[in-house]
Amino acid sequence: MQTTPGLRAVDDFPPDVQLTENLRPGPAWGAVKKLLFRFAFVYLVLYSFPFPLYYIPYVGTAAMGYYQIWKALVPWVGKHVFNVIATAHGANGSGDSTYGYVQIFCFLVISIAAALIWTLLDWKRRNYARLYEWLRVYVRFVLAVTMIEYGATKVFPWQFPAPSTDRLMQPFGDASPMGLLWTFMGASVPYTVFSGLGELVGGLLLTVRRTTLLGALVCIGVMSNVVMLNFSYDVPVKVYSSHLLLMAVFLAAHDLRRLANLLVLNRPAEPEEIRPLFRRKWLARTAAAFAAVFILYETGTTLYESYKAVRESGSQASKLPLYGMWNVEELEVDGKVRPPLVTDEKRWQRMFFSVPGRFAIQLMSGSRERYDFEVDEKNRTLVATKRTDPDWKTTLVYRRLRPDVLFVEGPFDGHKVRARLRRTEPPEFPLLTRGFHWINERPFNR
Repeated sequence: MQTTPGLRAVDDFPPDVQLTENLRPGPAWGAVKKLLFRFAFVYLVLYSFPFPLYYIPYVGTAAMGYYQIWKALVPWVGKHVFNVIATAHGANGSGDSTYGYVQIFCFLVISIAAALIWTLLDWKRRNYARLYEWLRVYVRFVLAVTMIEYGATKVFPWQFPAPSTDRLMQPFGDASPMGLLWTFMGASVPYTVFSGLGELVGGLLLTVRRTTLLGALVCIGVMSNVVMLNFSYDVPVKVYSSHLLLMAVFLAAHDLRRLANLLVLNRPAEPEEIRPLFRRKWLARTAAAFAAVFILYETGTTLYESYKAVRESGSQASKLPLYGMWNVEELEVDGKVRPPLVTDEKRWQRMFFSVPGRFAIQLMSGSRERYDFEVDEKNRTLVATKRTDPDWKTTLVYRRLRPDVLFVEGPFDGHKVRARLRRTEPPEFPLLTRGFHWINERPFNR
């Protein structure tokens, strides 16, 4: 059989090898398209790595060295380029830190430089069709796993628990925008579960090649809402959620022409040709089986962990040694009694112990401050730190003479405080008790 130089004849391939378009030279890409692909490839890998290495025992620990590289580079760039302090704060719940933005700048600069160098070294390349397919696989699973994990924490409402008593007793206007978002999500379990199912379904659809487009469209819808909530309520994961949305757009863009024909131009939309990623069937089957096991394991474990966390949080709260709402009947500061005057805005009004590992103090002004703490029941001490200031720390001694009477004393904000508190049942809140009604003769809008 006559063959083109450099290409093997069809008959030359073993029986278990499929000759696909991936083995033939595809259409040539333009210079701009190739440059954009090189940039996107480097940026997406930099942003997503070391996924999925941290799921592999032992290998995951070694992969953590990747983060150490950035912890050295980002502060240096922040200092010498932007003249700012960019310090990694660890898992403090904020991705929109100075460190995070400087790191994004580093990703952009490295990606641009790498794309230019790659272009100089590989400018004769006809296209990157094969590498593009593998990049899509990588982004698919990065996004899929993230959506599954976020969805699981909502299907069993761990991310948005029911509002605590101190949150419910807080004046409405004193809440932060993010606090308001967490409250209205936590107040409605059905809506929280609904939003979680959207994320979970979108993620699962991405794990199958035939449903990738549908999964990407579901994720675009879900993540567009999440991004708008984050921006509108000042939730500090704006950068991360925006990247997840862009990943979904990147996956859907592959079928942009087909979508335009179907939805806009009223033209026939040709079916997508799904070409094998592997030349040998056994490799394809092995990879598919491995991916299926991984996704089933990840979905099952995240759902179970969320269920377990919700169940334990609910059962542990009422078992806290100081659980409940405590009104401050008497307060001494540096030996002087401070009566409960509404004009004394800084005087303690209530203490709340309603969440494991956290208590809150509400002032006469209505505002409240939350603290993380560890309790030592044997020595009857509370070691507390401010949630807004990890460097702040104090140790309070407590005495509980009766089930409904509590004494607390110790150093606090540079003063010596001593307080007598009485446990009081919180009122019933319409936010939690109103419930759902098919029939409303008039709006119940308070």
